[in-house]
Amino acid sequence: MEPLVEPGPPLTAEERQRWSRHLLLPSIGDLGQRRLRAARVGVVGAGGLGSPVLAYLAAAGVGELVLVDDDAVEASNLQRQVLHGAADVGRPKVDSAADALARQAPWTRVIRAPERLTSDNAARLLAGCHLVIDGADNFATRYAVADACEQLGVPEVFGSLLQHDAQVAVLWSTAAGGPGPGYRDLFPDPPPAGSVASCAEAGVLGALCGAVGSVMAVEAVKLLVGAGEPLLGRVLVLDALSMSWRTVHVRASTDQDDDGRGRARAARAAVPPPRAEEEPLPADAEVTPRQLAEALAGGVDVVLVDVRTEAERALGALPGAVAVPLEDAVAGVLPDLPPGRVVVHCRSGARSERAVRALRAAGHGEVAHLRGGLLAWAADVDPTLVVV
Repeated sequence: MEPLVEPGPPLTAEERQRWSRHLLLPSIGDLGQRRLRAARVGVVGAGGLGSPVLAYLAAAGVGELVLVDDDAVEASNLQRQVLHGAADVGRPKVDSAADALARQAPWTRVIRAPERLTSDNAARLLAGCHLVIDGADNFATRYAVADACEQLGVPEVFGSLLQHDAQVAVLWSTAAGGPGPGYRDLFPDPPPAGSVASCAEAGVLGALCGAVGSVMAVEAVKLLVGAGEPLLGRVLVLDALSMSWRTVHVRASTDQDDDGRGRARAARAAVPPPRAEEEPLPADAEVTPRQLAEALAGGVDVVLVDVRTEAERALGALPGAVAVPLEDAVAGVLPDLPPGRVVVHCRSGARSERAVRALRAAGHGEVAHLRGGLLAWAADVDPTLVVV
């Protein structure tokens, strides 16, 4: 694999001392370290994966890091997002991360982009990067990152994790040595909203972020300096409970230009394929937190149904709520419930909306869901409710 970056100016004596352990490596050496100093890397997400990636790339001497994240630090982040500390709760993650990197590696320029990356702004935010690290925590952002990388013709180091499991891959459909798979070769279309649990819903082992983020940083350094064999066409899968790694081979789409570099597919990937839009829910199929609070205070018969996991409910729940497994609700099945209007709820409203659509299709016409979920309830009605 050819290096992604032309070498920068000669290293100073101070820089040679700082990166002496890299200079001893035949895979990097003086020329490779100069490539790292001249590199510009986009990192999407300053969370669980972004934290170790940013720390190791800055320590390695990468010259510029474009950091894209629109979130603020929350207390529940501190279990795994190690660039942030207790004093940073409430601060924008781009600011907290940039300050931490400035203390650790003042030689690296951090370009802060406190924006939510979308299909509309991804190419603009990532323009000029030699490669992009995808540490996003949602499917919309992942597809936007992947499509922008294909459009820009740059490689993407992708990582994801949930609970004790993780995946890492290098995605590059326009690689000069032969086209590799893109994200849409792995996952052609996004899953239905609410069908895949997030880390906020299912949990994640904190130290797993460090293991996976470190692998992503290694792949990034290899690509920048042209060392070794990248995870191109391979997905590295980690099961942390058994501490086993396995490799899944993935082939690129055969939809390529005459030169074999996949530019036609890359151009089309810039526009996500059309998806059938769901019909809006009827007005009586959802309630706002304030409407629900008024109904409960007014003595209206309301049956609260919680479709979150047992672990989520143990952290905080509405009094009197009946636990119903999500898989039962989306199958259109409810247990025997007391009389009253059934209001289904979850953390953010995605799972409860999915459940209500299925229940109504199965004939449960009086069922509604809580718009915005318990996050909205805590924001609008009861700030003492713990929702993570």
